[in-house]
Amino acid sequence: MRSWITCAVLAAGLAAGSAGAQTLRWASQGDLQTLDPHSQNEMLTNSMNGQVYEGLVGRDRQLGLVPALATEWKQTGPLTWRFKLRPNVRFHDGSPFTADDVVFSMNRAKEPTSQISVYANAVGTPVAIDPLTVEFRLQQVNPIFLQHIAAPLWIMSKSWSEKNKVAKPLDFKNKEESYASFNANGTGPYMVVSRAPGIKTVYKRNPNWWGRFEGNVQQVVYTPVANDATRLAALVSGEIDFVLDPAPRDVPRLRSTAGVKIVDGPENRVLFIGMDQSRDELLYSSVKGKNPFKDVRVRRALYQAIDIETLKTKLMNGQSLPTGGITPSPLGAYNDPALEARLPFDLARARALLAEAGYANGFEVTLDCPNNRYVNDEEICLALAQMWAKIGVKLRVNAMPRAVYFPKLEKYDTSLYMLGWGGAITDAEVAITPVMRAPGEKGVGAFNYGRVKNDKFEELAKASSAEADPKKREDLVKAALREYTQQVHLIPLHRQVIPWAERTNVEVVHRADNWFEYSWVTVK
Repeated sequence: MRSWITCAVLAAGLAAGSAGAQTLRWASQGDLQTLDPHSQNEMLTNSMNGQVYEGLVGRDRQLGLVPALATEWKQTGPLTWRFKLRPNVRFHDGSPFTADDVVFSMNRAKEPTSQISVYANAVGTPVAIDPLTVEFRLQQVNPIFLQHIAAPLWIMSKSWSEKNKVAKPLDFKNKEESYASFNANGTGPYMVVSRAPGIKTVYKRNPNWWGRFEGNVQQVVYTPVANDATRLAALVSGEIDFVLDPAPRDVPRLRSTAGVKIVDGPENRVLFIGMDQSRDELLYSSVKGKNPFKDVRVRRALYQAIDIETLKTKLMNGQSLPTGGITPSPLGAYNDPALEARLPFDLARARALLAEAGYANGFEVTLDCPNNRYVNDEEICLALAQMWAKIGVKLRVNAMPRAVYFPKLEKYDTSLYMLGWGGAITDAEVAITPVMRAPGEKGVGAFNYGRVKNDKFEELAKASSAEADPKKREDLVKAALREYTQQVHLIPLHRQVIPWAERTNVEVVHRADNWFEYSWVTVK
């Protein structure tokens, strides 16, 4: 019955895109979380909203920085950047784009309900100099300012937002909905036609876009399809044109399937396991009166009980890059081999560490895990349960859709969890400040769901964020990462290799940040 329901939903979702060679029909296992462009910082959500909304600076096919809503920029002083805005740009509702929209959007993105506030705060205070000039004034040096400005700091219409009472991002973790949940008004190449969460989202080409379309797609129909087999069957049959996330086990077969081709490459994304290192007693554990994850020996034991090569070969079908690193790309650690090296897989050592920590018989704990966000996410968690059982740590795997999972983590309602972190920026700063630093103001530590606080690391990390000298900054970053790694505050797994599957009549551009750009797609 479940398969029939899935197929019926798929058929309904594809109906709108069944006619016309310039309609792109695509699918992946989950849905974007919201159309509010500042509410959630999650890759699928960002990339789908990024077809509708734009930033001042964009990225090309190789992730290089390129002009978008700003045509040029310059640093006028150590703490000041000035941007010239693109003239004659209009939002989808026909209203003109001006500096007031930039100031409004940057301030909106700083609100507590915004998950991109850490980036918005990092670029300082926006000031409208004239209708087509904006200045950003910083309180301290930001060595990666342009990387931050190219983050998903999407520009919204000030008048549209105020008219529709969405001047602040919606509070997603508390299930708030607003006009911006289901409606959008950007300047980008595509416009939202309709939004039915969990069923389909339809886009059409913006005929008044300022940019140049490199593809021929007029309409886009997105359908979330949770079941791997159903998703792939629709691709093979020609019901859909493109799948963002084929299951790794299916990739070898798809490479030899008529009418289908695979495009793949490594993603700037590292997957890891986080642990509650704040509470004196875990929420979901058999251990009472204390928190085993506060003991580095327990954290190291879990790490050394992971047979990462088996995960790579048996579960990921070779589609992963095991690492001991905790930055999305090795470039974030300056390609330092010591910061990329994993602790060895050693069950005997893991058992000894648990015994030394007072847990010779192990313990029980719940591992929270998404089931439609990362490649084989639930399967990885189930594999970890089998591995950790060998040292006496019994896992209850609590898998759930991303729409439920991330709000749960935002409330710190977890003892043990999976998270992936990545995107277009390879610099360590974008992982250090939001993911590793202790939760604080202005988005600092917003994704540190284990609430780790390491004073030595904090001092090094904070200094690195404001160090202008490249060599001094490199030393600070490496020292900070070394401290975090040695204390095993996170348990790294691997960097994802992302295969995309498409019909042979479709041409797409595969980017290292797993960004799917509609305006680059050609359907023949």
